[in-house]
Amino acid sequence: MIPLPLSTIAEITGGTRHGPPDPEGSGPAGNGPAGGDPVVTGPVVIDSRAVEPGALFAALKGEHVDGHDYAAGALAAGAAGVLAQRPVDGACVVVDDVQEALGRLARGVLERLPDVTVVAVTGSAGKTSTKDLIGQVLSGAGPTVYPPGSFNNEIGLPLTVLRADAETRHLVLEMGARRIGHIAYLTGIARPDVGVVLNVGTAHVGEFGSRENIAQAKGEIVEAVPEGGTAVLNADDPLVSAMASRTRGEVVTFGRSPGAAVRAEDEALDDQGRASFTLVTPEGSAPVALRLHGAHAVPNALAAAAAARAAGLGTGAVAEALSAAVPVSRWRMEVTERADGVTVVNDAYNANPDSTRAAIDVLVHLARGRRAYAVLGEMAELGDSSMAEHARIGQHVARSGIAGLVVVGANAAAMAEGAGQVASWTGECVQVDDVGAAVTVLRERLAPRDVVLVKGSRVAGLERVAEAILAEDGR
Repeated sequence: MIPLPLSTIAEITGGTRHGPPDPEGSGPAGNGPAGGDPVVTGPVVIDSRAVEPGALFAALKGEHVDGHDYAAGALAAGAAGVLAQRPVDGACVVVDDVQEALGRLARGVLERLPDVTVVAVTGSAGKTSTKDLIGQVLSGAGPTVYPPGSFNNEIGLPLTVLRADAETRHLVLEMGARRIGHIAYLTGIARPDVGVVLNVGTAHVGEFGSRENIAQAKGEIVEAVPEGGTAVLNADDPLVSAMASRTRGEVVTFGRSPGAAVRAEDEALDDQGRASFTLVTPEGSAPVALRLHGAHAVPNALAAAAAARAAGLGTGAVAEALSAAVPVSRWRMEVTERADGVTVVNDAYNANPDSTRAAIDVLVHLARGRRAYAVLGEMAELGDSSMAEHARIGQHVARSGIAGLVVVGANAAAMAEGAGQVASWTGECVQVDDVGAAVTVLRERLAPRDVVLVKGSRVAGLERVAEAILAEDGR
């Protein structure tokens, strides 16, 4: 973060300075004994264990943990001050709501960084992978900040913004939504110069009620793009391409459609399911060979290319950077091979119907000539469509012809029912209650050179299955 005295942080957040040193003191600003107004020079953190000298500790109050209880420890570890909802024993800024104050502070810092280009990404699937691609591509053109994992909500996004400093040239943000208005709130913190919408799927349809409502929420990102900015829209998704009427910025489309401004031609997959293609833009074309697994990585790469182009990068530089990009966020299509040749695809960070079908397709491609198993858990937040969507995934597994399906948890049981409805499938379906039982099933069945996919929503915790299987010595 840029250096800011606590008194300035109080002004930005609408808070009040409390505690020593006296903000009216006569000493020079700083963190030493003579300082009158401590200066935050380090990161803004919400975990007291992550405090560094000069940090600002935000004392969030959660359902089970109250950050105020850790304020003294944070200050003892070198924090310059605490952002709190009540006075603590030490230098602090007291606000009405710490979460909202984080957003105001992030907006205030970004206003002090006029040379930063903000790129924001949303969509029902692929947000994190695309954010990681954009971050890696733009890093070659200047100092770039992009978050680890999925820091895409009212807490994670401000914390990401607050990592930017005077050297930062690109700030890449992921924006998620649980209801209409969430993305509008996030863009109020960080207005995007480039707004990217990947797709409108069925993820979170249980909370939104319909895909049309999801589209309404996702489109808030391009409504925030100003004149002179760019809205990057998926030409292959009608609900996304229709958002062109909702932005004041220039519209640039991406996709496999021949009419897309940024598109892929001559696609091919290698034995590991990694795509290569010719990147075509209005300025020219260049070859791309992705290191990411699955054909579904191609639209993400095209979205990243369109965003980087809007930020000023040329086609050749974008293609070269895409070809060098690697997976960054964990548990997303991590392909690892054991000593005995068993291949584990750990895609367990999250799941929705679209991403699960794509992962199954990757499994089938990787396993050509080998036995394949899918270990699948609950796809959360699907509402009234949950049973039907889980059943469709089971049918997709069965039609793919893989050797076995392991369904984990009662909330995913409809997958087993769906698989059983495909009479032509000769594979095995096993339903288990938990992760431990799933590991036992695999241990009893896996042989050298088999391929295993592990995927489920975060609540399922299926990354533990992948970790347990990889920990085996393969004998």
